[in-house]
Amino acid sequence: MIQYILECIAFQLLFLVIYDFFLKRETFFQWNRVYLLGTFLLSLILPWVKIEAFKQQVPQTFSRYPDFLWNLNAVQVVPMEEASGWQLTWQEGVFYSGMLLALLFFVLKLRQVYLLKKHGEQVQFPNFTQVIITNSSIAFSFFKSIFIGDKVLKMKHDTIIEHELVHIRQGHTWDLLFFELMRIMAWFNPLVYVYQNRVSELHEFIADAHVAKEDKSEQYQQLLSQVFQTEHISFINQFFTKSLIKKRIVMLQKSKSKKVWQLKYLLLIPMVLGILLYTSCEIEKKQLEELSESADEVIDKEELLITMYNDLATERNRLVKSADENNPIIVNLDNQLKKLKARIDYGDKKNATTVKFEVKKYNDDTEVPFAVVDEVPIFPGCEDAADKRACFNDKIQLHISKNFNYPLAAQEAGIQGRVSVMFLITSDGTIDNIQMRVPNELYNEGENEKFFGVVERIIKKLPKMTPGKQRGENVNVPYAIPVNFKLQ
Repeated sequence: MIQYILECIAFQLLFLVIYDFFLKRETFFQWNRVYLLGTFLLSLILPWVKIEAFKQQVPQTFSRYPDFLWNLNAVQVVPMEEASGWQLTWQEGVFYSGMLLALLFFVLKLRQVYLLKKHGEQVQFPNFTQVIITNSSIAFSFFKSIFIGDKVLKMKHDTIIEHELVHIRQGHTWDLLFFELMRIMAWFNPLVYVYQNRVSELHEFIADAHVAKEDKSEQYQQLLSQVFQTEHISFINQFFTKSLIKKRIVMLQKSKSKKVWQLKYLLLIPMVLGILLYTSCEIEKKQLEELSESADEVIDKEELLITMYNDLATERNRLVKSADENNPIIVNLDNQLKKLKARIDYGDKKNATTVKFEVKKYNDDTEVPFAVVDEVPIFPGCEDAADKRACFNDKIQLHISKNFNYPLAAQEAGIQGRVSVMFLITSDGTIDNIQMRVPNELYNEGENEKFFGVVERIIKKLPKMTPGKQRGENVNVPYAIPVNFKLQ
């Protein structure tokens, strides 16, 4: 969702830059109105559009972990979750609180218009309702009502009425209400306010252009006569707005733009195609492997496997002193040692290539498995723990249980499952390269995506840690843990 929001804002910024630099000063007011409304809607739709013809594979640095690492840590979390009430994260709380405040301001604005209409003197005309406000000099329209102060009525106000009727006939209030709705839903996006401001300006230019066809001098006199008071309501079409008067006079003085300049709108085509190209790109998840390394490099990789085997064996022997050999942790280590030894013992050329391939995908000399690293990464709060490895495992389980949220659709369908997740605790203590898989094909792709999304969100919330060390140097430490989804 965050990526979608950022893409929408980026596209809106691009469209506004094109408008301000190339289109704003032209007198194609209706075209500009369509451009602003259309590009805003496009910015909401384009992030979801994927065009097959534009799809590309964008290579990405990617590291795949070998099989023997996935269940090495022999600890798992089984969050027991019932289908219960709605839970909010603090980010969601801020988002919905902002929406609520924006909605409240909108309701207050509507109430302000309602009170003006309620207390004003209403006069019915065939095409509109005139609302006369006592002791006021306001002039604005809202849907089919024209609000006008009694002080304005004492002047020659026919031009003002005609101006506001243009707003009514062209439905300008709907444009402003649309952006008002967007301000509620995307209150954090400053570009929504910019769009609304640009559209409001255009409405005045459109109405001025229609009135000026009949009497341009009268329109000048109305604008230059005085600065009238206005109601600060963002979704009404006000005749007198101090900040707009100069712009309106300038636009009235401009000569009509030549039709050839309408070709500027063609700039939208390559821009949209470029955006579609961007949104249709896919990240390549599998790095192409080079299987043509020299024999010496293969031997180096085999030596690394032997070192890993010895380290795992040492760790196994250390654990067996304080636990039964039937302990699940030791049994798991024994199984991994057998698999690792089989890879080393099987020494034909084909296997040598396989060994080289597997290790290359996993690591360089700066990556050491969690089970055998000299100094494990330190989870915040474990600095003073006697057994930092056990404390790390406990903190991970507590973190997952605390942030766990069973997918609602999976709850309703009674779907349970397990997701094995592995991630890298980097040499600077951050979390990177999160990878997930299910142990079998019992779940379909859609169900996997639901579980994967929950687990990925949990892992991304892990705090920064003190990095692990091997022989005194900071190293990357892969860590694996299975997460079971079970309903009570």
